[in-house]
Amino acid sequence: MTLFNVYLDEFGHIGPYLSRKHPKYKESPVFGLAGFIIPTHEIRGFSTWFYQQKCRLLDFEIKRSHAHPATWEKKGSALYTVHNVEKYRELRNFTNRLFNKIDRLGGHLFYVGLRKTSPIEEHNPKSLYLAVLREAIKRLNSFCEEDCQDSALFTLIMDEHEQRLQFVTEAARAMFNANEPRRCLVEPPFQVESHLYQTVQAADWIAGLVGRMGCHWQAHEEYPDFEIFSTYFEARLNAASVRSGIRSDPKNIPGFISDASLD
Repeated sequence: MTLFNVYLDEFGHIGPYLSRKHPKYKESPVFGLAGFIIPTHEIRGFSTWFYQQKCRLLDFEIKRSHAHPATWEKKGSALYTVHNVEKYRELRNFTNRLFNKIDRLGGHLFYVGLRKTSPIEEHNPKSLYLAVLREAIKRLNSFCEEDCQDSALFTLIMDEHEQRLQFVTEAARAMFNANEPRRCLVEPPFQVESHLYQTVQAADWIAGLVGRMGCHWQAHEEYPDFEIFSTYFEARLNAASVRSGIRSDPKNIPGFISDASLD
């Protein structure tokens, strides 16, 4: 039986959205979780590889910070900008190497999210996060049960969140749900400090890129400049991903609860 570790981080923005030009509600039309799935026995080797690649790619910034590279991090949303992707071929090459490395190790990319459509007065960030988390666990469980040659198990590791207790509690409930228990989830998710984990930093970079692409997929008329992310990375992302997607109408997905339907 295969044991996977799944590393996820947030993409997009948890708050309400009206338009890219709105003075207040303009952060992102999408929200979700993204990262990667990797066999547990490959984690140490992958962490070392990512650390080395990060040091090469961002050597100037790391040295300027005077921080130890092992605890220095750059957020994916700051790394994957239109300017950086246009200007730095090294970043484009690294991204493809990252996807290829995960694939060669027997892993996969993974993301799940939705376009925020609720009116401002009905938008509930906590409910949105819980809905996406439940959907992610459901899809990961289906991957382990149905897509793996032998039934697999997975452990979920995420960046720290201020409402950690409630989210871990929700995951525990999903594990032991009377109707559809998520039997492949070993334990409720672990939440860790991202600057201490190369794996979580890698998930954050993937999430940063998926967030940019999600804006273009779901609101391309407002984000025509984000087409560059799809041009360079969409085909490879799709080829390396399992059970993934960003939906524009979550109400039509069985079991997917919208951002406005929970207290």
